[in-house]
Amino acid sequence: MPRRPKNNPAGKPPSQRQLRAGELVRHALVDILSREEFRDPELDGVSVTVGEVRCSPDLKHATVFCAPLGVDEEDRRDAVTEALNRASRFLRGRLGREIDMKFTPELHFVSDDSYDEAAAIDRLLDSDRVRRDTR
Repeated sequence: MPRRPKNNPAGKPPSQRQLRAGELVRHALVDILSREEFRDPELDGVSVTVGEVRCSPDLKHATVFCAPLGVDEEDRRDAVTEALNRASRFLRGRLGREIDMKFTPELHFVSDDSYDEAAAIDRLLDSDRVRRDTR
């Protein structure tokens, strides 16, 4: 039996309200992360890309898919994600001042691997074997 995502226990696609709230949170987080300075050495001088935010149906929890820019090592990416999870209460406080929602969602940061997958597909499509088959 396939596992259902934590944000969507019923297995239904996200509602328009969830999508709208996720984009609102994403835009606000991008602004906050670009302007704030953190005491955590893992976040010092690191630019973070927020690819997607998925909100739970009650909009009280948000899973933030993020990736540090210019970091190729998986250990370093995981360390930045853990540091963002440690700073999630601080970020939630800042987020509450930025967005106009009844509840400010709890933030759960997850490393976004979609950029690596896209790069792997690009490398595969650029390989000689695939290029030979597409001619």
